[in-house]
Amino acid sequence: MGRPKTAVDVIDAQYGGILSDSASVLVPCRVYSISGGRVVTSGTTYDVRLSRSGGSWRVTATHPARPGAATSRLSSAARQVLASERIALPPASAADIRSGQVHDSVLRTMLELAKTYRIGISVIRSGHPINVFGTNRPSDHPRGRAFDTWQINGRAVVAPGTSRSLITSYMRAAESLGSYNVGGPYQLSGAAFFSDQTHHDHVHAGFRS
Repeated sequence: MGRPKTAVDVIDAQYGGILSDSASVLVPCRVYSISGGRVVTSGTTYDVRLSRSGGSWRVTATHPARPGAATSRLSSAARQVLASERIALPPASAADIRSGQVHDSVLRTMLELAKTYRIGISVIRSGHPINVFGTNRPSDHPRGRAFDTWQINGRAVVAPGTSRSLITSYMRAAESLGSYNVGGPYQLSGAAFFSDQTHHDHVHAGFRS
């Protein structure tokens, strides 16, 4: 028998963190395979770790997402996000929601944002570093209290042609809906906002509960 035919679709690649000599790159992807004559879709998110030596980077480890088993007791907000045609979820993020481990504050904010914007999510809970990269401070992501947006209205946040006003209006909308920690490529005024090299390619929204 021949090996099964598969194809991998990389949805996005964004920083999970970057320092002078180490980095985390988060890679959500879909995997298509043929089983019994049918196309089967799966996928995950990889936390790819890199180390710098001289002028080159090399991959030192890859950590696949572990979303956990699906629950039959989903909140209304979870079901609405999963059904929304205006919220594009990679496989691991959809599985995060199906596991029941994503807080409703995150889900309700996604739903409200989706009334104005079509949004592409890159990472919610699994597949993200446990701690804020390079620190001992726990990240909101593994606790189901944050989500990252890589695409707004079909435009990648990192793309040079994406308007600043689109990104900043999205950041301000996330803050107005309850995010206490909004990161992105632009530093906005207000205690909730931050910008750094890690967040030049996506918008982060974190929640206290």
